[in-house]
Amino acid sequence: MTNDKPAETTARKKSTGKTTTTAAMAPAKHAAKRANGKVAGTPSNKPVNGRSRVVVEGVTPQIDGGRFAVKRVVSDLIRVEADVFGDGHDLVRAHLLYRHVSDADWQTEEMTALSNDRWTASFSVIKLGFYEYTVVGEVDHFLTWRSELKKRQEAGQDLDLPLKTGALLIEATATRASKQEAAQLRAFAEKVRGGSVDAAFDDVLLVIVNRNPETEMQTRYEHTLRVWVDRERARFSSWYELFPRSWGKPGRHGTLRDVAAQLDYVEEMGFDVLYLPPIHPIGRSFRKGKNNATEAKPGDVGSPWAIGAKEGGHLAILRELGTFADLEYLIQQLHARRMELALDIAFQCAPDHPWVTEHPEWFKKRADGSIQYAENPPKKYQDIYPLDFESSNWPGLWDALKEVFTFWADKGVRIFRVDNPHTKAFPFWEWVIAEVQAVYPDTIFLAEAFTRPRVMERLAKLGYTQSYTYFTWRNTKVELMQYMTELTKTEVAEYMRPNFWPNTPDILPFGLQTGGPNAFKSRLVLAATLSSNYGIYGPAFELGESVPFKEGSEEYLNSEKYEIKRWNRDAPSSLRPLITRLNQARRANAALQRNENLVFHPTDNAQIMAYSKATDDGADVVLTIVSLDPVNTQAGFVTLDLGAMGLNDGAIFDVFDLMTNRVYRWQGSRNYVELRPYEVPAHVFSVRR
Repeated sequence: MTNDKPAETTARKKSTGKTTTTAAMAPAKHAAKRANGKVAGTPSNKPVNGRSRVVVEGVTPQIDGGRFAVKRVVSDLIRVEADVFGDGHDLVRAHLLYRHVSDADWQTEEMTALSNDRWTASFSVIKLGFYEYTVVGEVDHFLTWRSELKKRQEAGQDLDLPLKTGALLIEATATRASKQEAAQLRAFAEKVRGGSVDAAFDDVLLVIVNRNPETEMQTRYEHTLRVWVDRERARFSSWYELFPRSWGKPGRHGTLRDVAAQLDYVEEMGFDVLYLPPIHPIGRSFRKGKNNATEAKPGDVGSPWAIGAKEGGHLAILRELGTFADLEYLIQQLHARRMELALDIAFQCAPDHPWVTEHPEWFKKRADGSIQYAENPPKKYQDIYPLDFESSNWPGLWDALKEVFTFWADKGVRIFRVDNPHTKAFPFWEWVIAEVQAVYPDTIFLAEAFTRPRVMERLAKLGYTQSYTYFTWRNTKVELMQYMTELTKTEVAEYMRPNFWPNTPDILPFGLQTGGPNAFKSRLVLAATLSSNYGIYGPAFELGESVPFKEGSEEYLNSEKYEIKRWNRDAPSSLRPLITRLNQARRANAALQRNENLVFHPTDNAQIMAYSKATDDGADVVLTIVSLDPVNTQAGFVTLDLGAMGLNDGAIFDVFDLMTNRVYRWQGSRNYVELRPYEVPAHVFSVRR
């Protein structure tokens, strides 16, 4: 049966006998709901303050919408920009708000208009740790009034009513001002109401009004952004890596005291960070022999990265290296030389590590119930057990790993080179770095993450201070220029600080295997001048160690990772003098202590690369020209961007070679260079007007 009644069913009012329809009633009900800010039971989408007419967007710098902090060092000036605009023709104002997280009150900087509704202001960071910043904007009713008053005056219009309107604005401002300034404002209002145009345009009036904005109608940017502030060594450092066990007397295992006794060697070359591989007890079960042999022979010392034995694990020192007192002495000797110790932190365990028996749940199990050792097929590392970050007891694992950092930080270590962080969980790194730096804000973390770009970048966003990079495998002019542009001119520069290494104990690049001593020289110059942070693994580097384990391999023959090496550090062919001069140049020239100031200059030879760095004030300018050919003489013309170097077109200037102490007089932008492989295959010029 169908219902023949219309949709508008009748509803009789017993008191009157009149009829109405539910359809007729509905609009009134909905209107009532709309009047209360709701429609058909849906929540209101009205803003909290509909009187805020300004838009604030496009704030820079920021990373992923404020999810991560940008990075700076103490004394940096942070330049903030934002798009701030409103509807109509009213003028707007913008303010930068900032504070250290330990401060209760915000500091305010008036922003300056650039063009196209873009505004800018800056603030200095003077303390370690996090700063916060954001941007607010509001309609500037007073400045809008003054602007229109000026136009009316120039047009010869009657100003009586506009002046009275301005007096009301000034009096409204007085209600927000201090007692003293309120009195001044009321005096100005009286003059303006009385017809004084001069009072309306008085600069003192403008200053007082600007100090008392209409905050109730401000628009605040939707994010509070952060900047993490490090100490200067985060930006500028020179690392030297060595194996302490190879620095003892012939026939004896080297100790930490032996290293302390020979620090002059490292100091005189100009390095400020001494980096040691893991100093912990080395496992005996499945210990690797020389050249990574599966079985160790009697006397084989094993790999320092196979951490843990019955003597202890990550909180212990290998007995042959010495004691905690020896470590303390080494740190004291380094500090006396204005140097620091960096320790390698490798979160992995030898089968003998105490954690293996105390916390078996922290390790992955194979199908037969045995613990999974490390593999990178076809390579097998039976002497290393990876940690399982999917462990059911992950909170206990995290706490134990955090203790490793805090334990050594308590001993005076403030720099950690972390082994393979990309094989550990991202959330762990974000947590542990923040936890450590909350107590030790001067801690520096270097990520040894030779992995995919997004993974490297994520680690940097999560808090790593510096990162190893692809520099080791960037060889051609195009490759190097493209990579450096990515590192210094894109958003990556806001959070990732590169640390360039021409070699490491794990990596003997093919270019160093085949290029001879000149390849070592050019790669050294590139690393030390392209990046403000760089390092070498020595004495292998300065002595030109270039023999691979086998053809096609980037591993060393007779690798120091598995044996004690005896180095002839006084060999005549050593690159020690060149390294010393380069590090002296780096220390003496502030231009080389940053990366964002890098500028490339065209050359007409694909084997010659030219680039400069200059300080903001132009007082220090360094021009580097490098031959990428280790065998042949290369020559050509360099076309300089004189403006980037603080020089005028056609300028005559001297270039002083910091490597050879030679001086050349150049003129204009186009100049000739010739680089011979049997000399230093590079010029590192100090540009002098």
